Amino acid sequence: MHFDILTIFPEMFPGTLGGGVVGRALNNKIWSYDAINIRDFATDNYGSVDDAQFGGGAGMVMRADVLANALDSAIESSKCKVQSSNKKFGPIIYFSPRGKVWNQKMAREFVNNCTLNFANCTLICGRYEGIDQRVIEEYDIMEISIGDYVISGGELAAQVFIDSCVRLLDNVVHGGNESTANESFEIGGLEWPLYTRPSSWRGRNVPEVLMSGHHGQIDAWRKTQSDEITKQRRPDLIQGK
Repeated sequence: MHFDILTIFPEMFPGTLGGGVVGRALNNKIWSYDAINIRDFATDNYGSVDDAQFGGGAGMVMRADVLANALDSAIESSKCKVQSSNKKFGPIIYFSPRGKVWNQKMAREFVNNCTLNFANCTLICGRYEGIDQRVIEEYDIMEISIGDYVISGGELAAQVFIDSCVRLLDNVVHGGNESTANESFEIGGLEWPLYTRPSSWRGRNVPEVLMSGHHGQIDAWRKTQSDEITKQRRPDLIQGK
């Protein structure tokens, strides 16, 4: 799986993606990325990528012409990958509070679709107030949000997005599909409490059922715990079923 990342801060990558299981997968070439500096496509000698918004208001907007130059270059450089893999040029994603909120179901569907059909995925990391609307319309860009809050730019969102996708690829997470299938949101709610050694710690003991070796009872306990935690903390997940 390959990601073309458009950003004005290419030095932010791989960032957290360079560590842990995702970093190991990067070293093992299970996934790859190119960080493309949008400033390289500026039309002036100052590397300007933004300007004041029409209609007035606080904050700057990333220019359509500069961003389009960067996108066109990314698309052109990806043509050889498309031809060599017999796959199509992949989706273009812009991280925005206006986008559909990313979740585990979307991540799994996206990964399955991309690995089968697309040679790459292009990510736009916005800054300032956002990007010119005409670029979104011209390139049929998909807007995605990672949550109901605002951060300084799309780079962190891109890293969250990539991490959530890469860990679903084969040979990334130890235990494979069994491990990722038993996590929060994959099981229809939140995960049950987890315990390991020592069995007794500061007067707190591991629930006896987990020490019993009776898999049927363990599964039932985990299901009950998951349902109760989900009901208390994320009732919206139950209502959404």
